[in-house]
Amino acid sequence: MAIQTRPFDAAEYLTDEESIAAFLDESFASGDASEIGEALGIVARARNLTDLARQTGLTRQALYKALSREGNPRLDTLLAVTKALGYEFKVVPRHSDPIPAE
Repeated sequence: MAIQTRPFDAAEYLTDEESIAAFLDESFASGDASEIGEALGIVARARNLTDLARQTGLTRQALYKALSREGNPRLDTLLAVTKALGYEFKVVPRHSDPIPAE
């Protein structure tokens, strides 16, 4: 008897704010722009891509393209998407000692 499988879709498991925030946090921690874009796309699908398109003023097709592993979204697109999802970019120091000003 053959084993039946189906494609894995992470969006199906992002059912609450805590899991979404942890998922996005891990993708941003990677520092990989394509991973970040893809993660935002997965969250967008989990949250309802049509609503997100309406809130950002972008088409569904533009969002699919920009928020894929092959996409290269502009900063304004990333800012609009994260805002529409209810998140924000924040800059925090990586080092405990700041670099001295010259």
